[in-house]
Amino acid sequence: MNYDALEKAYWEAQKQRIENLRQKISGRPSIGDGRVVPADEDLSIGDGRRLKMAVMFIDICGFSSRPMETSEEQDLMLRILNLYFTEMIRIAEEYGGNVEKNTGDGLLIYFNDNEGNPPENGPKRAVACALTMFAATNHLINPIIQASNAKPIDFRVSIDYGSVTVARIGAPRRFNANVAIGTTANFASKVMRFAQAGEIVIGDSAKNLLPAGWTNSWAELILEPSGWTYTATGAPYRLYKYIGRWKNFL
Repeated sequence: MNYDALEKAYWEAQKQRIENLRQKISGRPSIGDGRVVPADEDLSIGDGRRLKMAVMFIDICGFSSRPMETSEEQDLMLRILNLYFTEMIRIAEEYGGNVEKNTGDGLLIYFNDNEGNPPENGPKRAVACALTMFAATNHLINPIIQASNAKPIDFRVSIDYGSVTVARIGAPRRFNANVAIGTTANFASKVMRFAQAGEIVIGDSAKNLLPAGWTNSWAELILEPSGWTYTATGAPYRLYKYIGRWKNFL
């Protein structure tokens, strides 16, 4: 077999493929403004929709430390995760949320404005959804898990609000999926590290859109300078932790 000829043919093909990719990148982007989160089938690869929305991440605490060596332990974990995520997704959808991704030990959920019944802004529905999830986990899910002699689930939540582009990225006929692109989605993911088990942490933009009566339920997190600032003013971007009374009712 002439390996030199095969290598030459391979690199010639790669040159053409790279040129095609270069033309796609330099071409006009297929991104338009939208009012609702697009479904997978609504976008072609490389297309996107720009929306104002709340982005919420859920993370199960201590997931990797749970025993999952034996087949019995793996079977139990499968049943626990299925119970937990089934209920979390149901609650998210009841609040008009769009579950974009299951990360294995968490969820990514979008709440665009003017969804739900009655229609309300994304941050309000995201926070209400998170509180309901905590209540459901403590009252419904964890008692079932503990009855199986397993450790109850603890999780944490981070939320931010802003402009997000939901785009379809990947390879045709193979792996491709909708992803969230933008500072809001990136920030909502990064601030998760400031949340402990059973806590909700939100960004300034999300808090500013919550009802006036909810203001006293939040305390500002005093952090070391993070470098997160408003572009227009240079003022620091603040984070808040939920300190409301909901824990007293669980």
